[in-house]
Amino acid sequence: MFRFHIPINAQSRARVPAPHILGLRDPQGIADPARCGFSPFALQYPHTLFRMMHLAFACVLIITTLFMPSTRTKLRRKIKAASRTVRGVGKILGALASTDHPLLAHIIPMRRCNLACKYCNEFDDVSKPVALEIMFERLDKLAELKTSVITISGGEPLLHPELDDIIRRIRGNGMVAGMITNGYLLMPDRIRRLNDAGLEWLQISIDNVSPDDVSKKSLKVLDKKLQMLAEHADFHVNINSVVGGGVCNPQDALTIGKRALELGFSSTIGIIHDGQGQLQPLADEERRVYHEMKALEKRSFTRINSFQDNIALGQPNQWRCRAGARYLYICEDGLVHYCSQQRGYPAIPLEQYSVADIRREYLTEKSCAPHCTVSCVHQVSVVDGWRDPQRPAIQSQASELVHIE
Repeated sequence: MFRFHIPINAQSRARVPAPHILGLRDPQGIADPARCGFSPFALQYPHTLFRMMHLAFACVLIITTLFMPSTRTKLRRKIKAASRTVRGVGKILGALASTDHPLLAHIIPMRRCNLACKYCNEFDDVSKPVALEIMFERLDKLAELKTSVITISGGEPLLHPELDDIIRRIRGNGMVAGMITNGYLLMPDRIRRLNDAGLEWLQISIDNVSPDDVSKKSLKVLDKKLQMLAEHADFHVNINSVVGGGVCNPQDALTIGKRALELGFSSTIGIIHDGQGQLQPLADEERRVYHEMKALEKRSFTRINSFQDNIALGQPNQWRCRAGARYLYICEDGLVHYCSQQRGYPAIPLEQYSVADIRREYLTEKSCAPHCTVSCVHQVSVVDGWRDPQRPAIQSQASELVHIE
């Protein structure tokens, strides 16, 4: 129970307006209860009345402050953000201490997608969702390998009917739960269910302001979904805009990025790869937009993506790709691949994947690395970029790198 003590001293009493100042006396100077609307008791004890009014005002102020939805939401989000930061620092420290476990795994519970973006080679329109029991087995195996972060991807993961249970299993195993979605299926109730399941971050890539023949992931279509996220999501939201790869209006990336910041999200920019995840240099206008977006990005969200500077110029990157070790891509069939754009090796069933496989791939050069644009692999590999030089892959292994249409 709250107790309020509002001291009333001589000085404070002196500040209480006299009845004649309040217009509570008649022209002859006699207090008139009819004028003031108070009882004669109130006129006889003005200081008591003032104290009661002060107390009532304090109660209203405190109730408003504590129980306004916006205040509660902001406080809850700040607490969750602080918790994510603490967990993230712990994961990074663990990564520095040992190289024998994955930092990030992309897992596919649903290859089917409700869209058909022309540049995308990661979907179909026929696949059924992976059974929940199988997903649980794969997540438990990733936990056994001490994976730090799981990103649920697709296809479109929101099409999976038991997605919330998948997220809960990730969190129950102590791993960070993230998701990449096109956002079309988000509604307030769906967002609240993601909150309840324990989702920690979500990314939507928006390709243009208005839908065109290349992509329907447009700001015009998705802006209402972004507003829903701003109102209801307790998880971190990042909006990624893109240049290159057939995007008709590079300026759209700036419009999308600024809108993301307006709504309180972080904003990043990516360079769309070709059909095999490889480099395609940007035109002059695309490079200008790219650098302007990078300036916005620095003010809003720290992202490890300096590798894209070379890509924008059409130049290769010299780096140590740790795919197959620090980063795993698990397809809907449960096979481990280097990444979404190089499916076919090592193609070992996840249940058979071991620390020995991780150690081998950690030290193996990838022939596709110099012109790679797959940002998640670059970002994860930065952690170990300063140590443990790699050796060339054996010829048979390198030749098995394939792109699955």
